[in-house]
Amino acid sequence: MIMHAGEILRRRGLLSDEQLEQSRNSDSKSVVQAAITLGYIEESDALKALAEEVGLEYVDLRETDIDPAALVGFPQKLIYRQSLFPIRFEHDSIVVATSDPLDLYPLDEASAATGKNIIPVVAERAEIARLMNTNLGVGSETVEGLMAAKSDEEVELLEGIETDGSELSEMAQEASVVRLVNEILLEAIQSRASDVHIETQSTGLAIRYRIDGILHLQPTPPEINQFQAAIISRLKIMARLNIAEKRLPQDGRIKLRVHGREVDIRLSVIPMIHGEGIVMRILDKSAMVFELGRLGMSDQIYETFSDIIKYPHGIVLVTGPTGSGKTTTLYSALLQIKSNKTKIITTEDPVEYQLDGINQIQVHTKIGLTFAASLRSILRHDPDIVLVGEIRDLETAESAIQASLTGHLVFSTLHTNDAAGAFTRMSDMGVEPFLVAGTVEAVLAQRLIRRLCDHCKEALKPTRQDAPADFPWDELGDRQIYRSVGCRECRNVGYTGRMGIYELLVANDEIRQLALDRKSSWEIRKEAVKANMRTLRMDAWDKVVNGHTSVDEVLRVTKGEAL
Repeated sequence: MIMHAGEILRRRGLLSDEQLEQSRNSDSKSVVQAAITLGYIEESDALKALAEEVGLEYVDLRETDIDPAALVGFPQKLIYRQSLFPIRFEHDSIVVATSDPLDLYPLDEASAATGKNIIPVVAERAEIARLMNTNLGVGSETVEGLMAAKSDEEVELLEGIETDGSELSEMAQEASVVRLVNEILLEAIQSRASDVHIETQSTGLAIRYRIDGILHLQPTPPEINQFQAAIISRLKIMARLNIAEKRLPQDGRIKLRVHGREVDIRLSVIPMIHGEGIVMRILDKSAMVFELGRLGMSDQIYETFSDIIKYPHGIVLVTGPTGSGKTTTLYSALLQIKSNKTKIITTEDPVEYQLDGINQIQVHTKIGLTFAASLRSILRHDPDIVLVGEIRDLETAESAIQASLTGHLVFSTLHTNDAAGAFTRMSDMGVEPFLVAGTVEAVLAQRLIRRLCDHCKEALKPTRQDAPADFPWDELGDRQIYRSVGCRECRNVGYTGRMGIYELLVANDEIRQLALDRKSSWEIRKEAVKANMRTLRMDAWDKVVNGHTSVDEVLRVTKGEAL
């Protein structure tokens, strides 16, 4: 049967004699799967050829409606062991998708088990797997179909783990639990999730992925609740945490290799009312691109900011809430100005990504290595440029200011709502206003806004009644704007990926005077706008006018302003 499949593809000109022979010599059990893995043929092309050979229909499951009623009574072991998936009823028959049109035995078994005629259609294996997760829930394959476990491990731990020999740790090491946790992580990484939330609720376990800044609840089967304690223990073991400690918060780190890519996971465990809750921040090194010109800055802001980061001394601040891309912006700036002639040292908590050519320090507050303490030591290492992960207190702020006054360029972050608020925030910490006014060269405030999916975005002509009061009609002119729709490419969300929106406040004489006089952030902001600063809201509207995002997304991320 397997040989026959390869011969069909060779006869149809999809595989050469040499490619067929190499596919046969592969470790894979299937010649077709080997040819796909080796890159000789696309799965869709192979399946279309095989389906046509045996007179079956090839279907794209991303464009096929699934009838949940067809799942009722269908043997789940066939779904997991044989990659079959029931799609819908047709009279007294069930339409079933398979990724192996030449293997008739599972179809006969399904017919015998259901008592109905089976109408097979051919579909890609990955799409069948996606339907399993969508309709049966993340982890269902592990819960219901452990006998179908794959021989090749897709998630590899890069660090060894240690167990204490307790009953709980032994339970967490069972093959079923290991596969279940691996599947949760694998699905999150494949979905481009930045965070995974595993929450213990009164009704059981809930799993949510944060994708492009929005949380999405993942369907999970009720049976997963019996694995709740084991899942949490397995993750704590992977992060080298104390699985016996369930009363105090714990933080750890997991290093994985997924499909050849190194992935770091920061894990936080906090005891809740119904049990421990876990949040994991996924740091996919290979997916990150630290290029200042690709973050979404307008040409004007990019050129101005590129000049500022070349200043010989002073403080450059990046502000915004958690998860707004501040670290990415700072890393991109450092890599742009990095050279053999300059020494760059950073102090971070934590070090999220390791950068070649840049000296990075991990803060350890428990042993006294704070931002301020490490910054004092950094200055004895003769740096040209210093990055302080965050200015949290007066001691760190004063140390950063002293570093800038002694001829160093200092980058750091602050948690403020806009650029103007950075001046008042530092003054509120206790820093003398004349020091703030004299050292802060520029403040870049930013947010992340979702990009419209290019495959499904839909043009529309807004009306003045529907649009917000500050919509830039003059800039729009005859151009169209777009709204989100949703398609298979974006998982019916309407957006794919994110880009930054920015406001860059450059300190001039007037702004320094206002900071010196302890004026409010509102007055500083008005002066900055008078000096041609584009606010976050203005920059967001530019993204709408240029077709990158939608009006709804601007209203979600920014607030209206009256200047």
